[in-house]
Amino acid sequence: MKQRRIGPFEVSAIGFGCMNLSHAYGTTTPKAQALEVLGAALDGGITLFDTAALYGFGDNEELLGDALAGQRQRIVLTSKCGMYGVDGRRVIDGRPETIRAGCEASLRRLKTDAVDLLYLHRLDPKVPVEDSVGAMADLVRAGKVRALGLSEVSAATLRRAHAVHPIAALQSEYSLWTRNPEIAVLDACDELGVGFVAFSPLGRGFLAGAIEDVRSLHQNDIRRCMPRFQPDTYAENLKLYKGFEEIAHAQRCTPAALALAWLLHAHDGLVPIPGTTRVEHLAQWLPAVDLALDAATRLALERLINPQTVSGARYAPATQLEIDTEEFPVPVECRFERCAYWV
Repeated sequence: MKQRRIGPFEVSAIGFGCMNLSHAYGTTTPKAQALEVLGAALDGGITLFDTAALYGFGDNEELLGDALAGQRQRIVLTSKCGMYGVDGRRVIDGRPETIRAGCEASLRRLKTDAVDLLYLHRLDPKVPVEDSVGAMADLVRAGKVRALGLSEVSAATLRRAHAVHPIAALQSEYSLWTRNPEIAVLDACDELGVGFVAFSPLGRGFLAGAIEDVRSLHQNDIRRCMPRFQPDTYAENLKLYKGFEEIAHAQRCTPAALALAWLLHAHDGLVPIPGTTRVEHLAQWLPAVDLALDAATRLALERLINPQTVSGARYAPATQLEIDTEEFPVPVECRFERCAYWV
């Protein structure tokens, strides 16, 4: 596995997003199956594992604590604070006292003395980011966290946070069909020396070809609340996927590998963190690290799938109000309300 740099850490060029195993996409993955997937990721050379206190309302961190026992020295373990499950609901809370208590709980679940990289999962509009990051900086000084990150924030928020304590990584959604970081965040990361971690790099499954009929999605799948996955808009997006699949065939790779290879070519300081619940999916996207894409192929992909050609916003309006990232103008009117299970 090729390596890249995120803050002070050398990590695998592709990381592993653990959310899928416990949260948001329907039923929870059986523990034996989840452990098999995590073991296969380790065997495949992945060293960056990403979880959060929110995922499974703590269950995902407990799963990693069990799965990575005895492997702690060979991995970079990241988690997130500032968004939690409270009485079965997702709550954003960036108060310093909540962050401190949340970190202690995460360390217990992860069965570790320190988290390598702790992200502020969401910006709490009621709490200045300086206060939230200040509390996280205290955790660094206490030896409970080694480096700090932010998730789904704007370039302006990144600069404010970085002035309080060096930020090692910014995490946000980034893929061919979600290009928001290109507005300002990637440039800010370059300016400040901040690594970038791309979540949902496979377009929440769209770029892997895993969803043929969105009406078959589990009733608890968060994509049911996402405008891009409504039957009418998804039908339009599937037209784009057909052309994408043709390019993958021409490159003699899977669509998932093509999507990740495009990201790896897009920015040297970027690490994507796809997730899966099935071992066979790892084999589909791990080869992306060795896939060379020429300029013509990258241009063809970008012309095919971009903010002007994708139908539907990435978030419903009520949820978008909670997101601090810069946004492109929404090309299709969005009429869907926030999902209670939103991440």
